[in-house]
Amino acid sequence: MEIDRTNTNNNDDILVVRNLKKYYPLSRFSLSKEKAFVKAVDDVSFTIKRGTTMGLVGESGCGKTTVGRTILRLHEVTGGQVLFDGKDLATLPSGALRKLRPQMQMIFQDPYSSLSPRLPIGEIIGEAVREHKIVPKGEYRSHILKVMNDCGLPSQYFYRYPHEFSGGQRQRVSIARAVALKPKFIICDEPVSALDVSIQAQIINLLMDLQAQFGYTYLFISHDLSVVEHISDTIGVMYLGSLVEYGSKESVFANPMHPYSKALLSAVPVPDPDHKMNRIILTGDLPSPINPPSGCKFRTRCSSCMDICSKKVPQLREIEKGHQVACHLYNKV
Repeated sequence: MEIDRTNTNNNDDILVVRNLKKYYPLSRFSLSKEKAFVKAVDDVSFTIKRGTTMGLVGESGCGKTTVGRTILRLHEVTGGQVLFDGKDLATLPSGALRKLRPQMQMIFQDPYSSLSPRLPIGEIIGEAVREHKIVPKGEYRSHILKVMNDCGLPSQYFYRYPHEFSGGQRQRVSIARAVALKPKFIICDEPVSALDVSIQAQIINLLMDLQAQFGYTYLFISHDLSVVEHISDTIGVMYLGSLVEYGSKESVFANPMHPYSKALLSAVPVPDPDHKMNRIILTGDLPSPINPPSGCKFRTRCSSCMDICSKKVPQLREIEKGHQVACHLYNKV
């Protein structure tokens, strides 16, 4: 797929990802002369509008987290474009990228390992604020206390350490650390997967309240489809490094089109004891990203596999307005 190098993104689009690739080379001591790569992210494209949330879902190991980290250039980009407010982060010099860092933040999955055990939470939240000079020195403490209050952390917690808090409270600290820099865009990397269900609801509601109050844009990475349905406006479904379906929450949940999306959504529990679930069980194991199947990567587990599926890679194309699918079943649509 050719990359369009012209800057055609709409002003409403805060993030435009075009043909993003992240390849990891295998050991240089391999016996093979041909250099091999793990294609963790392979030709992924999507757009996120300002003030909205895109949910990114898929099995463990499909490349969701790598997409988020590569967008922020925590991993270097192998190929493609990442346009943030019209600036290509993939080619931005390190100095210019550093100036943009406060506008793009990440909430990590594990709220314990992502927080320094040697610093009180007031310092954890404020460390980057001081480094990037987000507020004047005289307003530093009041700014941190306000952020803590916005995130449900009482002011008396300012001098406490991470080990003194529960998992939910530590995740609030992680959220406070991100929003303290007054960002425009936040990547939420499975921020509730390590929490109890009741605490999950509190954190999701906090993220939605902050978005409503400050207009944040989220990329919400998760494998929990019920959580994604609650918080997202658009949804992307990933399989083995590639985006196989993308569209509005309503269109993807009401009318999943890719066989993989149908299987994922069939596993979502319905809170109705009289509802009969028609679970679609996928056969076979997840193929290796080092040596993926030819053609469609999903064909080895797909009950609708055709001859063309082994020969040609399906391209993501719009089947109905705003709903894109990468599947040969819709070639004639």
